[in-house]
Amino acid sequence: MSKPTPLDETAAAPAVSRERADLLETLAKHRHFLRFTARDLTDEQAGERATISELCIGGLIKHVSAVERGWADFIVDGPSAMGDFSAKTEADFAARADEFRMLPGETLADVLKAYDEVADRTDALIRSLPDLDAAHPLPSAPWFEPGAQWSARRVLLHVIAETSQHAGHADIIREALDGSKSMG
Repeated sequence: MSKPTPLDETAAAPAVSRERADLLETLAKHRHFLRFTARDLTDEQAGERATISELCIGGLIKHVSAVERGWADFIVDGPSAMGDFSAKTEADFAARADEFRMLPGETLADVLKAYDEVADRTDALIRSLPDLDAAHPLPSAPWFEPGAQWSARRVLLHVIAETSQHAGHADIIREALDGSKSMG
């Protein structure tokens, strides 16, 4: 794995290679499927738990936004952007749990707007990264292999997988809400 390389955000953006175009296109497709599950929902429906799960469509979109934002920060700033798992407090875990639900006063429109802003930032990052092979060590956490490093490419593939997985969850929730399906 390559040595971590600091990101110079003032450097000239490389031409969008086929690989970068593929990453952008795939991420856009899975973001679309996630957003599509929220079409024509009220704020109340976006926050409704329609299955035995704690998940709701608005909360899933909030969560995916937070995850994408955090991993984009990791690409730019390394493991310090994610913090030390062992130093997390009860308040940190409560805030993370709030990512999965619509809180009083939150609207679906605001959740979708925030997701669009995160997506725009990530897309700009994909276009401007000097090197997709630039890697950082992962922060210490029980779910990461000790001493592992992830390249920017690996992080982006993880974001795509996360978005896709949660789009599927949202599709099930939407079907349980009112019978609507993303496909079929």
